[in-house]
Amino acid sequence: MPRSDLHPVQAKLLDLLIANSLEPLTIRELQQLLAASSTSVVVHHIGQLEKKGYLKRNPYNPRDYQVVEGGPEAEIAHINLYGAARCGPGGSILDGYPVDRVPIASRLLNFPSSEAFMMKAKGTSMVPRIQEGDLVIARKVSVPEDGKVYVCVNNEECLIKIVRLIDGKIFLESFNRDAFPVMAASSDFRVEGEVRHVMSGRI
Repeated sequence: MPRSDLHPVQAKLLDLLIANSLEPLTIRELQQLLAASSTSVVVHHIGQLEKKGYLKRNPYNPRDYQVVEGGPEAEIAHINLYGAARCGPGGSILDGYPVDRVPIASRLLNFPSSEAFMMKAKGTSMVPRIQEGDLVIARKVSVPEDGKVYVCVNNEECLIKIVRLIDGKIFLESFNRDAFPVMAASSDFRVEGEVRHVMSGRI
């Protein structure tokens, strides 16, 4: 990973973030390990790593970050857009050919663009948050967490749903609860990606 543009403190900070990615350190812990004069110094250097493209952070959780492997990404990432066709048993929507590649500014993603894919929403089960025709950007994951929105496969059909984990069972919930009741996940249920962004399909 080329680091010629990094301050020595930033290079050391990056190594610490990589080494502790599974159990992120607090700002105070980073301050102590860096022997920095204050936590604001650490926050400044984290901001510089993000600005220079070495780091992507979740704006809603400062301890949720991703180090960009291989150094800064290109300014524009081309994200695969897949159709919402039905999927065969054991198959993945990501196994097929994308119907398009959509250019997105890499800085708009708070995770590596190599882990992103796009789907076009169909139906009205997720209104008002997701409208028919909207483009959703998802991050590839395979293990769901309770209460998050996912692109998933259920009964061989590609869906966008809220996943609920209750007493060891999986349930799929819609934002439009009045018209679409909660349903139990089928035996072929699997997660393809967590929905992270929604782009309006309306002109």
